[in-house]
Order: sequence, then C-alpha cells, then structure tokens
Amino acid sequence: MLVLCSVTGSPSHGRAVLPFARALGDAGHRVVVACPPDVAGVFDGAPVVVEPVFATMADSAEHLGPAVARLGGPAALATLTATEVTTALLPTLFAGPQVTGSARALLGLVESHGTPDLVLRDGGETAGFLVAEHLGVPCVAAPSGAGNVLSPDVVADALAERRDELGFAAPDDPAALHRWGRLDCMPPQFSLAGPQIAPARAFRQDDQVSRGETLPGWVGALPGSRPLVVAGLGTAMPAMAGRAERRAPVDPHAALRTVAEAASRLDAEVVLSTGGLPVDDLALPAHVHPAPWVPQPLLLQVADLFLTHGGYNGVREAVRHGVPLAVLPQFGDQEHNARRIAELGLGAHCTPDAAEIAATCTRLLGDDDVRARMRSAQRAMLALPPVEDAVGVLEDLAARRVPALVA
Repeated sequence: MLVLCSVTGSPSHGRAVLPFARALGDAGHRVVVACPPDVAGVFDGAPVVVEPVFATMADSAEHLGPAVARLGGPAALATLTATEVTTALLPTLFAGPQVTGSARALLGLVESHGTPDLVLRDGGETAGFLVAEHLGVPCVAAPSGAGNVLSPDVVADALAERRDELGFAAPDDPAALHRWGRLDCMPPQFSLAGPQIAPARAFRQDDQVSRGETLPGWVGALPGSRPLVVAGLGTAMPAMAGRAERRAPVDPHAALRTVAEAASRLDAEVVLSTGGLPVDDLALPAHVHPAPWVPQPLLLQVADLFLTHGGYNGVREAVRHGVPLAVLPQFGDQEHNARRIAELGLGAHCTPDAAEIAATCTRLLGDDDVRARMRSAQRAMLALPPVEDAVGVLEDLAARRVPALVA
C-alpha cells in the first residue's frame, strides 16, 4: 500500500512519526513523508521517500501575528496564563492559513506519487486530515502532544475556512477529527489525552527512536556518585527564536535562562540541552554541562530526573526509561501535560521561578513514591505491543477490514 505521512512543526514531531513510518517501510509498503525542510533529516536512513514541501515552523509562526494582535499584542500576552494563550492561539497554530498551502502541497504529491491508501499524520498536522477527507481515504493521527488536546471543536471553524479556500466539500461530520482513530505510545492508564479526545491504540515507545546514536565521551566521564539530571526545552522552543520570535507565545531565551538558573542550584550533575540557544553569557557552575544537542532517549537511560518543558515526546521517552519528571510548561499542550503528570504521580508541575524549580527537583530526586509510580508506568509501557505490530493494524484499516482503530 501507499502511505502518505504528513509532519509539521519541529524535528520532535518527525521523531514521533518516524518509528511507524519506518515499520511500514520495513514491511515493504511505499511511504512518502511530507515535512518542512528542517525536519527532513529525522528520516535519514529510513525506508521512506522524503518530500520537504511544508513551510518551516518559523514561517508558519508568521500567521500568528493577527491572532496575537487580537489578544492585544505581545505586551498583553505577558498578562495571560499559559492556558489562556494556548486556547487563543490553538486554532491558528494547527488550522491557520498555512494549512491551505500545506494541503495544496500534499495534493501535488498525490499527483506525482498516486492516491494513498492511508494518511498517517502528525497529531497537530491538519492538512493531511483535510486531504484524506477530500480523497475519502483513512487518516490516522500518530502519537503527539497536539493529538492529546486538539479537540474537534477547537479547530472546527478554522478547518471550515480552509475547506472553503481549497474548494473541498464540507463533510457529513465536520467534527470527526479522529473518525479513523489515533495512535499513542503511552499506556491507556497513564494517557495524557484530555477527556474530549478519542481513545487511542497504544504501542510501545522505542528505547531509541533514532538508531546508531552514542553518548558524548564527556557524559561517560561524569561521576556516578552524584545524581544525573537532564534539563532542556526540546526542539520547538529554539525554533521560535529569530525572526519569528516577536510573534512567539513565549520567550525561548528567558525560559532557557530560568532552567539554567534552576540547574545551577542543584546538588547534581546536570546536562543542559540548549537547542543551540546561546548561554555564553551565563556564569554556569562546573556541575552544569551545556550542549546544543544530546541524544535524549539514550541519555535518559542513565538519568535520575528530567527537567523538561513537558512536550509529549520527552514525557513518553522519560516513561520508557522510568525517569521522574519536573515539568515547566511553556505553550501548546505542555500546561495540560504538566497537570496530568502531577495527577498521575509521575512528577511535578513547576512554576517559572528558578528557586522553586530547584526545590522541586531536589524533592523529586529523593521521592521514593514518585519513582515507584514511574516504574509502574514504565512496566505498563513495556507491556504494550511493539511499534512493528501497528503495521498489520494499519493494513486492516487501509483495506477497510475494520472501520477504525480500536484499543
């Protein structure tokens, strides 16, 4: 069968789709991945055809300008909570005018590669959803943070505008965002999905999404007598820096400095992933080790705590390796994820105060109850079927042998 994958946003979104795309390709299916140019490298070595036809996250963020203006401009954003900002910007982030261009790019790929039997989309990528709906083929959301919070009502009006722009007919059920189901990598009893989101078919998170990675030698030389904390803000936050920063819902530089200050207060070795943002002007103590990038899933295998912004990928990677979470949410689904982590007993929800973050991290490093709860989540994840088992499930869906994915 021919599978069209649509991935938007940052490289982390690509890494969420990669295991499923790779499994489908390994099984002999033709897989075409549409993505932004800066995400294409995620699929290097995978048995897929990569078509970098989508706009980058920075270019897509340009469409946030009118939405930010409606809120009163950048100054007004500072007076709103993360939840209020997210709620106001979600329709534009995930179903704004950039989606029309992405859908047209996908239609071009259909002309060159053929009509797909299945569309596998990043959970926050709605152009693939619209094109699949237009073509009448099954469409499934891959594991993603957006897929856990993006309810149909949030984007219904924006998607209706995109259909009008594309000349697509309105469907019988315009709210059927997950008509064919969705995929997840979190065990159902530890799901991050909101109550309004359709249940998912869960498969085990890979221990290493990108193969062939190794830890830097300096990590191996860190003293084993001290706790190891992994700290970082993922790949989407750094992508907001630069020319799109004035329209970003948060300030990546300020957020990184808060994390760095908190890390400086810890009695632990801290690997600080900067995402390429500058930290040369910070007076970091010897126990804080900044790096532009680290192989996070591999590093988490030897970590005692993960100080994170709470992106879905980082959360599931931490669960896969049994690492408690200190979550400092920034935007998007992260506030929701932070609350769920605290509710599930897998870590704590942090406020943006360096001293309080450090105190929370210190508490978590000594919290046996949180570690035990995280071990339970890890075992539940390891009991899930491997990603390779998703191939048969998706084959049945594409052949219409089942009406939708079911748990």
